[in-house]
Amino acid sequence: MRFLLDTNILIGREDYKITPPDVQDMFRYGILAKIQFLVHSVSVQDIERDKNEQRREILLAKIKAYPLLESPCLPDFNADPEFFQKIGYPQKPQDYVDSTLLYSVYKNAVDFLISEDQRLHRKAKKLSIARRVLHIDDAVSYFRNLLPKNKVSAPPAVKNTYVHNLNIADRFFDSLKRQYPEFEEWFENISRQGRKCFVFWRLDGTIGGLLIYKIEEEPVEATPRFLPKKRRLKLCTFKVEHTGYKLGELFIKLAIEYSVVNRIDEMYLTCFEKGNDRLIDLITEYGFIKCGTNSRGESVFLKKLVPAIEDIHNLSPFEIDTRFYPTFYDGEKVNKYIIPIRPEYHERLFIEYPRTPTLWESVGEFIIEGNAIKKAYLCHSRIRAIKQADIIFFYRSHDMQKLTCMGIVHEVYPGLTEKHEIMKLVAKRTVYSEQEIAKIAKKPTLVILFTLNFYLPESLELKNLIEMGIIRSAPRSILQISHDKYLKIKKESGIDVRFTIN
Repeated sequence: MRFLLDTNILIGREDYKITPPDVQDMFRYGILAKIQFLVHSVSVQDIERDKNEQRREILLAKIKAYPLLESPCLPDFNADPEFFQKIGYPQKPQDYVDSTLLYSVYKNAVDFLISEDQRLHRKAKKLSIARRVLHIDDAVSYFRNLLPKNKVSAPPAVKNTYVHNLNIADRFFDSLKRQYPEFEEWFENISRQGRKCFVFWRLDGTIGGLLIYKIEEEPVEATPRFLPKKRRLKLCTFKVEHTGYKLGELFIKLAIEYSVVNRIDEMYLTCFEKGNDRLIDLITEYGFIKCGTNSRGESVFLKKLVPAIEDIHNLSPFEIDTRFYPTFYDGEKVNKYIIPIRPEYHERLFIEYPRTPTLWESVGEFIIEGNAIKKAYLCHSRIRAIKQADIIFFYRSHDMQKLTCMGIVHEVYPGLTEKHEIMKLVAKRTVYSEQEIAKIAKKPTLVILFTLNFYLPESLELKNLIEMGIIRSAPRSILQISHDKYLKIKKESGIDVRFTIN
């Protein structure tokens, strides 16, 4: 498969500075997976404009090691007005570079584009090609998934530990110390308070990602929208440096689960906004809304897990599902399905089940995509009725024979037979290897992209489902159930009604 490199990736690897570890990982795994990396002629032109003469000459010399995208498909403003209606006409050289790289993906000259430029990722969403524009960590995950599993060492665990166990001298904290002059004093105070955190340790013992949190019950200063006193979870320090493990999404998942278990309906964080800040895009994707700015100049982002009636006025079921995740719409506007899944895929998609009942206490070694909120499921079902916002229950077949978890459908693609087309759809969220996808794609394949919302508090075994009249026998393919049968599952499985809208 062909991967086009954005200029910022080339600068990260080929200038005279030490190559960042995440970029090293990406190229190492890419080479092992026999990925073809390409550069575009506009990236060469972009480097030629670099005012740093020494860096410019080094980069221009090293970039010759990469093959150029042949017959590059440059955007033709007149020939493809629809393209620029979606993202706007370029106003400056960097816009022209972005548009050209994106057009290469848009016109299928390459399979994927790798970039850390958040503006470019936002444009990709407008063009409906976001799944084919990868961050470095997406690429690392994707390349590693192409390799035989015995060649990839499992990453260290994310641990729930005390702040006083962290080394303030770790270089991970350098940027925080520069940004917040009082950071070291604050860190010392919360260490004495016994504050806890989620931390990801690199293999060398340094910190790769950190989420420090606390439960508050006080008003939150923000202009123009002041947040009144209420019990909330504050994400005090949320930072990820080590890419390739979807740590940002995992930290959000952990924070949401912690809130659910502790009956907290809101969480928030404050941060200084930067023009190319991936954190902002990540949290807004999961329902954090900017309320305003505090007296320090930080933006205040609030996420509601349980919406008020006025919050859902005129929202579609899917908008409710995405804005207030893990809350979901479960009324009669959406259909409900039971999906059988083999144990080996269940263990990789839903790795917390049944390993540990309390995820926030300890998260062990993990399959990266298994810890993500957004997932992909592949099967050979011919059903075509499934649509966005529908509710799906997963039934673990063979060994356990019971319903274990539920999620919400985001996208559905039936009847696919091209391996590469499937890989393009699931690149950011799959637990399937390239070999598995190739085998599955020999028959028409149904791809379901979904979010995991809840593990069922009370798993319903096959005999329970039969006794309740939900099914007559073990499901062998995707099975649609009536709304009344869904209500029985909802009641008997203990789904928390606080997180359902109907």
